Amino acid sequence: MKSLMLLLTLLKSGKLLTTAGSMFVSLGVYALAYGWKFAAGFIALLFAHEMGHFVAARQRGMKVGAPTFIPFVGAWIEMKEMPHDAEVEAYVGFGGPLVGTLAALFCYFLGRHADSTLLLAIAYVGFFLNLFNLIPISPLDGGRITAVLSPRIWLAGIPVLLAWFYWRPSPMLILVAIVALPQVVKALRYSAASDEAAYYAVGAEHKLVYTVYYLGLTGFVAMMTFELHQLLGRA
Repeated sequence: MKSLMLLLTLLKSGKLLTTAGSMFVSLGVYALAYGWKFAAGFIALLFAHEMGHFVAARQRGMKVGAPTFIPFVGAWIEMKEMPHDAEVEAYVGFGGPLVGTLAALFCYFLGRHADSTLLLAIAYVGFFLNLFNLIPISPLDGGRITAVLSPRIWLAGIPVLLAWFYWRPSPMLILVAIVALPQVVKALRYSAASDEAAYYAVGAEHKLVYTVYYLGLTGFVAMMTFELHQLLGRA
């Protein structure tokens, strides 16, 4: 906690507002807790996830900054401009879990080939975090993707988030709930006749495509998380 508070102070002062600086600080903190090999793999997966968002945003012509890392909180990319509609937001939101899952899958195959419990553990954490990020509630990636259907989808994420907290209690989940609260209120008040309805006016074809992509990716990540949980449990 002291290390985190020191990091936040440095970030506010602007001394570590660089990808390399915040990445190395996060690497050091995670290394103290879990060892440098696991820390390096974990940071690499976080970086892959954020670069998925970065590349997706650039493909849609959006101005974004490089990733910034904070230990035990995660990482994010700076959005210098907001998406102009829900389809673009869904596209950018999907990029992170997709690339993050591919990176975790690479660790999984490498771990199976090398018979490495360490690589399998890194892959498990990667799948686990991407699965968490796919919960359909804003500001998580799942909320950004499913908003292409309707912001009311976020209401379905509430019981999922509560169940996750019951299963794995964590202060981070409380933070997510606090940040998500205004979005839940927004979902409750949303109306197709409101001024913001134009932002969510996405064609049926896009809605179908993103629904298939979201369910497919979520199902695959859930399957891999379960398989690795069983595999590591036996190991």
